Amino acid sequence: MTGMASHRAAAVEAEEEAGVSGLVCPTPLGSYRYRKRKGNGASLMLDVDVFPLAVTREHDVWKEQSQRERRWFSLPDAADAVDESDLRDLIRSFGPAEFKTAAERKGVLAAVAKTTKVRPMFAWFQRLLPRTGNFFELFEAHAVAIGAAADAVARLLRNGTGGAADHIREVIEREHDADDITREMLLTVRRTFLTPFDRGAITSLIGAMDDSIDEMQAAVQAIDLYEVAHFTQEMTDMAAIIVDAARLTAEAMPLLRDVGRNGGRLHELTERMVRMESQADAIHANGVKRAFKELGASDTLGFIVQREVYKHLERIVAAFKHVANEIDGIVIDHA
Repeated sequence: MTGMASHRAAAVEAEEEAGVSGLVCPTPLGSYRYRKRKGNGASLMLDVDVFPLAVTREHDVWKEQSQRERRWFSLPDAADAVDESDLRDLIRSFGPAEFKTAAERKGVLAAVAKTTKVRPMFAWFQRLLPRTGNFFELFEAHAVAIGAAADAVARLLRNGTGGAADHIREVIEREHDADDITREMLLTVRRTFLTPFDRGAITSLIGAMDDSIDEMQAAVQAIDLYEVAHFTQEMTDMAAIIVDAARLTAEAMPLLRDVGRNGGRLHELTERMVRMESQADAIHANGVKRAFKELGASDTLGFIVQREVYKHLERIVAAFKHVANEIDGIVIDHA
């Protein structure tokens, strides 16, 4: 669409063709190529970027309703339903289903025994050692809280959805849940003899995750304080990046159960989170610049408020980059 950013054009297409709307992440999942036959008979190769969109509304009436049937699919079924092989792979890579076997890991010492070719009789020694704590369950529970808070932030920043007070309250409640999980994690580190990673890596990762949801709380409290009711396109773009970063974090946590097996995928996830942070920086700069041009001379207070909101959103994304760096550190040390 001429004059429109690709991710926004994708959101328009989703609403027109499927009757769904929400926040679309500006960072593409990937791209694929296919041949499209035009009305004049030419068959041309097209490059297509694919963007994740967090659906917040299903419309009862939409533009191309008479041309299509809207139906929800599981990721495997969606992949099987498309013709293009590259798009099929992109859809499959969107979810963590293929890594569920990571939860079947039998423990750190079992992995050591396998790597070092120690015989199964080594297992008797494993049974003599203390339990290793529920670190992975706590990481995964914290990621759930982060994802729920990110969704609430997105709903708050999506203009016209209403219920601002409820969205703000949910973020604060989710942050309290995350604090409880973090506290339990720190206690578990102190009372556990054998940990799956270095104790410092565990506390650093849970701390980075907690920072991300702390920044979400700070953002919504600032929005509440300044009674911000309208959000720019750049702000909603950054909110979409936050939603997708939370999704990637939630996918990464179960994979930590077997870093050796899942190191490659973990690196893919963290690399994407780092790219998203770079794009968020550019969006942040453009948004502040536009706010200054539009409000700097005529509405100084309005500019200061917008800049404050941008600052908080940028800090959320930066916190997710810190999460990515901590995960990468674990991969480097243990994969």
